Amino acid sequence: MKWLPKTLFGQIALALFVGLLVVQLVGLRLLLDDRGRLNYKLLSEYAAQRMGGIAAVLDSESPAERPALIKALSVQPTMLTLALPWSSDKIDDSEDARLFAQEAARQLPRPLQIQMLAMERVDPSLFDLHLHPRPDEDEAHERRNRPKADSKRIPLFTRTYMAQVRLTDGTVVTFHHLLPVPATDLPYRVIALLALLGLSVAALSVWSVRRLTRPLVKLADAASGLARNLNQPPLPETGPQEVRQAAQAFNAMQRDLKRMIDTRAQALSAVSHDLRLPITRLRLRLEAGIEPALREKMEHDLAEMDTMIGHTLDFLRAGSNVEAPVQVNLDALLDSVAEDMEELGATITRTGRSRQAIQARPHALRRCIANLLDNARRYGGGPIELTLEDSDKEVRIVIADHGPGIPAAQLEKVFEPYFRLESSRARHTGGTGLGLAIAKAIVEAHGGTITLASQPGEGLTATVVLPR
Repeated sequence: MKWLPKTLFGQIALALFVGLLVVQLVGLRLLLDDRGRLNYKLLSEYAAQRMGGIAAVLDSESPAERPALIKALSVQPTMLTLALPWSSDKIDDSEDARLFAQEAARQLPRPLQIQMLAMERVDPSLFDLHLHPRPDEDEAHERRNRPKADSKRIPLFTRTYMAQVRLTDGTVVTFHHLLPVPATDLPYRVIALLALLGLSVAALSVWSVRRLTRPLVKLADAASGLARNLNQPPLPETGPQEVRQAAQAFNAMQRDLKRMIDTRAQALSAVSHDLRLPITRLRLRLEAGIEPALREKMEHDLAEMDTMIGHTLDFLRAGSNVEAPVQVNLDALLDSVAEDMEELGATITRTGRSRQAIQARPHALRRCIANLLDNARRYGGGPIELTLEDSDKEVRIVIADHGPGIPAAQLEKVFEPYFRLESSRARHTGGTGLGLAIAKAIVEAHGGTITLASQPGEGLTATVVLPR
């Protein structure tokens, strides 16, 4: 599903939000349904109590006074009449009618016979309904006379109860009661309360998920930056137990890697340093009684060994952070390195200027640019373009030569230590295969990237990107 969030935080937050929304909507639907049922029950009970009370009053009065009372009490929604005889064949035997009759009977001081009538079996003209329209007539009348702004009003009545009560003296009173429609307007206060509750729970959930996933983001960032900077600060071991355990394991791994690399670097550095002493002794012994031709060859071999040892030490130091970063003027640094290369015979065209200093390790960065320019000078065989591109987020240093280039399959391999090409960049040039490896280690120690682009016969372009 392409629309799903990609991050763990986004997916958990979306799941919580959708679940909370569904629960709130279902809860609101149940609440409205229960409210309607309760209202209907209360209205029915009130109607039954009213009918029982009226029946008790009529039963206590004399037959002569009852017509006047019936006319006075016959007020919407309860209409009364004495004109309908006891109708045993029109009984409503539904459950609602039975409960209604039971509630009305409870209001009587003495037992009276009560029966519920089916509306479809009774002639409504027996009641004085012309003053009080029936529900369908009332609705049509309201629809005709309703203001346009009130076009969504619903009918006032929806359920009619008709009951007969036989008084003590045998008089039959027929009741026609209209129940008001249960309120169907939305309970805005309840909705606002549910919305406030939902927003509060959603905000708390988002905060909790963010708090739980933030250490994972830091862990991912630390893992991606471990190759560039093994000396980065350890992860804070905070959060839930599982996150703390992951941070502790990562910090332990970082310490072990650093200890292993430092041990290897110290061993190689010691070996390289100790090798220089016998090389020096051999050079001294060459001065005594050795043929000039043989001595020249041996001195050449010793010089190569000394150069290889020096480059190995430089490579081991390239990724370390022994040099403190300072504000570096890139223009001055590039101009200085370009002048040194021009003294060795290179032709360099310099373009682009920096807008402000950059935080870097000056000696290491100088060595990196010098290696790239020397690489272009040795194998380019022509002019070199040195371009500086400055922006708010990064600095680009582009070095392009016009040599034979490098095959695409070899562009990554040339960064490996001691790797040298057999064709255009051959062994007879005297290279040790560490120049580009040293440059890459220095750039990555600065948090940057170095890439090579080449087309056979069109030269090689090295691009160094350093973040500000």
